[in-house]
Amino acid sequence: MFLDGVEDSRDIVIPKNPVERVIGQAKAVEKVKIAVKQRRHLLLVGPPGIGKSMLAQAFALSLPRPNQEIRLSHNDLDPDRPILEIVSREEINKELASVQKPQGNFVSPMDVPYHVAVQLGFRCSSCSAISSDRDMVCPNCGINKYASRSLTELSPFTDIMNELVDTSYVRPEREVTVIERGRMTTYRKVEGGKIQVIDVDATQHAPKRQEKRKKILVPVNRIPFVQATGASETELLGDVRHDPYGSHPEIGTPAYTRVVPGAIHEAHEGVLFIDELPHIQHLQTYILTAMQEKKFPIVGRNPHSSGASVKVADVPCDFVFVGACNIVDLDKILPPLRSRILGGGYEILLDTTMPDTEENRAKVAQFVAQEIETDGKIPPANREAIEEIIKEAKNRATIIDNARNALTLRLRDLGGLLRYAGDLAKTDDLKLIESKHIKRALIEAKPVEQQIKESYGSIWGGIDRGDRGSGGLGSDGNDKLYR
Repeated sequence: MFLDGVEDSRDIVIPKNPVERVIGQAKAVEKVKIAVKQRRHLLLVGPPGIGKSMLAQAFALSLPRPNQEIRLSHNDLDPDRPILEIVSREEINKELASVQKPQGNFVSPMDVPYHVAVQLGFRCSSCSAISSDRDMVCPNCGINKYASRSLTELSPFTDIMNELVDTSYVRPEREVTVIERGRMTTYRKVEGGKIQVIDVDATQHAPKRQEKRKKILVPVNRIPFVQATGASETELLGDVRHDPYGSHPEIGTPAYTRVVPGAIHEAHEGVLFIDELPHIQHLQTYILTAMQEKKFPIVGRNPHSSGASVKVADVPCDFVFVGACNIVDLDKILPPLRSRILGGGYEILLDTTMPDTEENRAKVAQFVAQEIETDGKIPPANREAIEEIIKEAKNRATIIDNARNALTLRLRDLGGLLRYAGDLAKTDDLKLIESKHIKRALIEAKPVEQQIKESYGSIWGGIDRGDRGSGGLGSDGNDKLYR
């Protein structure tokens, strides 16, 4: 039997291969494996909660790791046209070997301005926690510190991301320059988790330092998955921050430091994933252009900002595009974009159920182990609890999809049920999730629509009672109707 030798979810092996962590979707997984080898675009179609995002992440983590770093440097001849530089991993390693140990005033990440610690990779922009700059993923909240759009929540592949990205890799001369009250201060990251503070105006070689000023726009050591679901135009395409002093050489902020990459640039050599693709219909043309040209300029997008005069041309964005949508929204995707995907990739309709076999029951048990590991807040599930989840997977396939002898692949809702049960186990101060917790969660973890129906008889009954309970009582708050 598929649970032989399993006492609780800790006994279930979670695969190291990210694609093997995708539950069900055999046809889609087969095409993804081909797409990984051939770098093909994908359009994933199906209802919410069946694994579109997980499939896209698995795809990205199966690609070769990025090999190029995108840098900008100050242009003495025309500061509003920063110099673009593409540096390979091999060239960076050579630079690293030639870097001498710096001398000067050293401080900890706690002692520098908040935004400086964020840019240097010591502080998480999401939860503000301090951690090593070698931790690409924040240990506290699971967000990728170096590319805020890479992950929006704890990922089922966090462990793989930490192994995939060489966290021992130290980027050369990673620094942030800040101008305050007419003085320029450079914060440079050095070995040992320290930051060197250089008052450029106070050094004897300030002019020489000016020539070497640069910014790493997209680091080489990055997670090759960028999620741009619901992105605005600036988030997707990049922008140039406003400087009220107009890049004044003494009190202004240099133009190259104000350039912000878009999701299409952060996804260079990786995957750009957009769920609910039809919801950003007005930006689909830009995505199509970036896919075709594999480069896209970064300009200031606010015509009233000083950033509007700054432009960086031909910034590389050679990404694999993975879009996702529901069946009903297919006609809202621009035909040229769909044509581009079909011409260089695959459109895949995802399954909502899989056959009820011993092999697939083992897959649901694997899903339980993965969800518990990903959540990190709930205890393991014992064998009986796992069996209850499998029973519910079969029940939902019958009720929701009218599929006999099948198991549901609407796993997000099933994961919510498991978390509710896990919270109940924690409340009971138990070390394992038991079957009683699953059964109780089935009764209590209901959508609000079902709660309204049970309380008022129907949705319309709830709306009617709600109206009478607010504006329907009159300005004096008279509630005689309920007495």
